[in-house]
Amino acid sequence: MRKLPILLVALAVAIFVLINSVFIVDERQQALKLQFGQVVGETQGYREPGLYFKIPLVQNVTYYEDRILPLEGGELEITPIDDRRLVVDAFARWRITDPVRFRQAVSNELAALPRLERVLNASLREVLGSVTSDTILSDERSDLMTRIRDTARAQTLNLGVQIVDVRLRRVDLPQQNLQATFQRMQAEREREAADERARGEEAGQRIRANADRQAIELVSQARKESEIIRGEADAERNKVFAEAFGQDEEFFAFYRSLRAYESAMKGTNTSLVISPNSEFFRYFLPGGADAPAAGDQ
Repeated sequence: MRKLPILLVALAVAIFVLINSVFIVDERQQALKLQFGQVVGETQGYREPGLYFKIPLVQNVTYYEDRILPLEGGELEITPIDDRRLVVDAFARWRITDPVRFRQAVSNELAALPRLERVLNASLREVLGSVTSDTILSDERSDLMTRIRDTARAQTLNLGVQIVDVRLRRVDLPQQNLQATFQRMQAEREREAADERARGEEAGQRIRANADRQAIELVSQARKESEIIRGEADAERNKVFAEAFGQDEEFFAFYRSLRAYESAMKGTNTSLVISPNSEFFRYFLPGGADAPAAGDQ
């Protein structure tokens, strides 16, 4: 019975030693085995998932993230080469690639964030400050983000981390400049609209003047041609009449009298006071054209 407590104590010590002799690294982590503050075992850290051993009470284990971590840069005011200030909101993604160097440089993830944010801001100022604001706001933004990532990556190698990606979430003008910019844009658009209206009015007046000139020319030409045709028709008619009159003067006189009767007696409200023995009605008198007129008797 005296041996039972001794066995229980020995068993507890064995369990304690066994538990403190192993450590587990899962797929989301990487670990460093330390002995009196110095890295021992795998000099690049334990990065493969599995079960590993250590000396209890003498050695301990520090874990670090093996996943991609976020870095929020916040709003940063930059000045491109055209002196048009912009407010940039950027973020980055990073991961620990060398846990030994990372421990020596910044100790843990929380302490690394301020240094990484300063590196990110410096890279943003360096790259975006070397181009114009129009370039930043154009389709070339993806190339600029790649340059920012590469610049920040080169500056974080000594920290044992790698900048995986950098993105510009938002690029705007400072709030105090927005109103002035909007007013300037509005004035420019109004000036362009006024220029367009003036050019349109000028073109309209030119088109209307040309149309009026063409209309006058066409009407004048038509009148000229109509007068020529009318004169030629009158000449042809007079020629026909002259030829007809020359062939039979009596018939021509009779035909002209009939046309005169038709024109003079047209309508129902016309009153004509004339002597029946006048020259006008000579073809109604006995004898017709040979009858003497009233003035001849």
